[in-house]
Amino acid sequence: MKINFQSVNYTADAKLVEFAKKRMEKTAQFYDQMVAVFIYTKVENSSDKVNKFAELKIEIPGDDVIVKKTAKSFEEAINTAADSAERVLKKRKEKQRLLC
Repeated sequence: MKINFQSVNYTADAKLVEFAKKRMEKTAQFYDQMVAVFIYTKVENSSDKVNKFAELKIEIPGDDVIVKKTAKSFEEAINTAADSAERVLKKRKEKQRLLC
């Protein structure tokens, strides 16, 4: 599985990139057919403190899973997006099991 991290309009530190990669490796345990993961992060222009945006695009055979989340920190946004992606992947895996 290939993991790509991209930060838009800011420079991400190594700790954030490492956190995102470890979190996605943890998510890969739930669905073993993941081909690639694209992680996009950016700071949105808004007056409130909840302005950190994370988008996960998970490529799997047949279809892609895209999850977008906004939070107070990038770590929180990535974590909640990964949790949502895990739920989607578990459902998809269960559907495949029922069809076979």
